Amino acid sequence: MPNKNRNEPLLSDQLLEQFHRSRKHSLDLVLNLSPEDCQAQSMEDASPAKWHLAHVTWFYEVMVLRSFEKNFSYWNPEFAVLFNSYYNGIGDKHPRSKRGLLTRPSLAEVLEWRKNVEDRIAKLLKDHFCEDLPWLMQLGINHEQQHQELLLTDIQHLFSNNSLDPAYYPQSKPTLQNEKSFQWLKGVHGLVETGYEGSEFHFDNEGPKHNALNQMHSIGNRLVSNSEWLQFIEDGGYQNFRWWLDAGWAWRQAENISSPLYWSKDEQGRSLRFSLHGNRLLDMNAPVSNISYFEADAFTRWASENLPGFSGARLPTEFEWEAFAKSNADQCNDLFGEVWQWTSSNYTPYPGYQPWGGIAGEYNGKFMVNQMVLRGSSAFTPTQHSRPTYRNFFPTHARWQMTGLRLAKDGV
Repeated sequence: MPNKNRNEPLLSDQLLEQFHRSRKHSLDLVLNLSPEDCQAQSMEDASPAKWHLAHVTWFYEVMVLRSFEKNFSYWNPEFAVLFNSYYNGIGDKHPRSKRGLLTRPSLAEVLEWRKNVEDRIAKLLKDHFCEDLPWLMQLGINHEQQHQELLLTDIQHLFSNNSLDPAYYPQSKPTLQNEKSFQWLKGVHGLVETGYEGSEFHFDNEGPKHNALNQMHSIGNRLVSNSEWLQFIEDGGYQNFRWWLDAGWAWRQAENISSPLYWSKDEQGRSLRFSLHGNRLLDMNAPVSNISYFEADAFTRWASENLPGFSGARLPTEFEWEAFAKSNADQCNDLFGEVWQWTSSNYTPYPGYQPWGGIAGEYNGKFMVNQMVLRGSSAFTPTQHSRPTYRNFFPTHARWQMTGLRLAKDGV
């Protein structure tokens, strides 16, 4: 088990309230979905909504109840395989690419299983509260919150493949705001403290706290907008290899990429973007979203030479981003809650990093290769996960998540 002294202990009633709130929110997210919506899987990276609901229930049954419940027994032992994600130490897994083929159990049975596990967790917290239980429950709550974000991004991808252009949220008129003028803001340079230090719950990859060296740099006061990205497209940015990393150019050609994910044109040639509100006219002032690291990196080189005031543009390091978020958050209102922001930092362990012990040891550390770090949070991210030290990570080609970019440059 991890060092529980680094997490503020919560009482049984506090944990139970947080647990029930997170479980209810997951169900609220599928209220407007049909059983068919919850069943389908649009690609290997995405999972059906039913699988998300089942997997987070699997976590509590396998990780918590199996360890602490007296006279434990599985609701269905086969579920331990069907809804295991990547925990090799626990046992076999159903192939990720075939999660959409799991027509059984039905959504109704998954919901019945969820209720059974919730009742057993509540009884455990009331009757058998012990020292080792609070941290694992906090992990379970935060784990479910992560899957709530994934559920939304996966539904967006699923619905985008439907020619009916279904809307997850009720339609409403978009609120357009005047685009904020772009400015460079002075970043925090020198030795900076990086990583989480405190007593509240945090993920293992956020620590340990250590020093990082930032050179003199500046950071953009806002995210890159759709209007700026449209200029990149119209100037042939996707057709000019000059702006692209070699691997990025090969990916762009192989996948025939010519715009961010979910962009299209209507019969009048107007730019559209598919969102959870359906297919709408592109909001030029909104931050660009659903772009890969390859696209973000290519844009920086193009913008440096082609957009006035953007000379020297590059992606920030994760340490530059974090120091800025801790010290200058009042100068930006879009650090959190809009889009995840690509950084130029490889996802690697911090100095002195040790993965969690016990059954949670496979949570983050095993993925610290061939990934890039993103910072901030998106409109789909639970507010509890919007903090300066949070490290999201994806491979360079991924773009079905709400990923955008903020620019940086050397010097001031």
